[in-house]
Amino acid sequence: MTINQYIEANKDRFLEELFNLLRIPSVSTDKRYKEEIVKAAHFLKNSLIEAGADKVEVCSTPGNPIVYGEKLLGEELPTVLVYGHYDVQPADPEHLWHTPPFEPTVREGKIYARGASDDKGQTYMHIKAFEYMMKHEQLPCNVKFMIEGEEEIGSVHLADFVRANREKLQADVILISDTSMISNEIPSIATGLRGLSYMEVEIIGPNRDLHSGVYGGAVANPINVLCEMIASLKDEKGRITIPHFYDKVEELSPAERQAMSEAPFDLETYKKELGIKEVFGEQGYNTLERASIRPTLDVNGIWGGYTGEGAKTVLPSKAHAKISMRLVPHQNSEEISQLFTAHFQSIAPKTVKVNVSFHHGGEPVVVSINSIAYKAAEKAYEKTFGRKPIPKREGGSIPIVAMFKKELGLDSLLMGFGLDSDAIHSPNEHYGIFNYLKGIETIPYFYQYFAEMSKK
Repeated sequence: MTINQYIEANKDRFLEELFNLLRIPSVSTDKRYKEEIVKAAHFLKNSLIEAGADKVEVCSTPGNPIVYGEKLLGEELPTVLVYGHYDVQPADPEHLWHTPPFEPTVREGKIYARGASDDKGQTYMHIKAFEYMMKHEQLPCNVKFMIEGEEEIGSVHLADFVRANREKLQADVILISDTSMISNEIPSIATGLRGLSYMEVEIIGPNRDLHSGVYGGAVANPINVLCEMIASLKDEKGRITIPHFYDKVEELSPAERQAMSEAPFDLETYKKELGIKEVFGEQGYNTLERASIRPTLDVNGIWGGYTGEGAKTVLPSKAHAKISMRLVPHQNSEEISQLFTAHFQSIAPKTVKVNVSFHHGGEPVVVSINSIAYKAAEKAYEKTFGRKPIPKREGGSIPIVAMFKKELGLDSLLMGFGLDSDAIHSPNEHYGIFNYLKGIETIPYFYQYFAEMSKK
């Protein structure tokens, strides 16, 4: 039975199994969901066992568990280590979802649920592709699975797990599906990821909330101060004003930028899909470049004072913000965090005190397009999509990719099947049924070609 025949015969089951996984609210950032995290881990453990994996276990960590499984056929064969994550972002604000975030709903060929694309749907593709290869004796490589539950909070304990299990995790390549394609008609493979530095700032004013009529105009308002400080972090050209921020930024050559511009992109469609009249960003770069090869600074959340129903005339004691910076090759998250901290503290007026804390970070990555793994993936996409995939740099971050290289000495292959329009991290996240099934169809061909090309 071919992979296409197997998918056709089992697609209803494939979907229902994924729906059952999506129904588990495995939110890693909220301790109230701890039991659901464990439930999701055991769901994946059982799925791997049923698919044919050996030595499947739910490995404890000081945080959320990691699911490990393997199928080893012989030392002479290449080994693929599949990485994924089963934890998801919070569904907030839930009132903006058209259907319940943890009750999967299909509309217009898309699965709407938190985690549908990021990353449960893309992880589960690998288990179903593995199932097909096992049932039809077509697995040509050794395969190992490592599926964690803390990716959305910075993979806090993954590095320690990797260091403690270096021998167990040895492989020839790490296969990850947590990225996107250009479109369903134009496949692409991610060849670069931005790094991340995620900060939180606190502005402290008076020792208590004050009446804005009695004290307003005489005492600095921490929210006003915070807004002014944040506004100063970029200039009128969209460049970040932190001293030395750009010192190590990689500048692409005109030829590289020209190659990037050949990827299909329609600016008017882009704006229409986002409901905006105009784009914004650093002068001298186009939209695709701003979203992939240039560093950024964005406020991810801001709060302070009274935000309840009605009015309360208060001059708040404190104001807070969460700020993320996306980094490009040669920038270092620790160094950038230190630069941010020093600068933010230096621009604070004497009327307030400032606290700056570092949440988590990760390093930027560039993936070679000349490796055996990339060539095998390229051939697999061409087999199932009918055209070669385009190499594409992504704007997002997967911090563990650099960590894998450091701790295991292994390169990763970013073989994603999502779309930028999947609304990951947003209300109404979705994943196309086409994309889910196409991933299951394509992955076995990667294994086939990777095994063949590794012999040469």
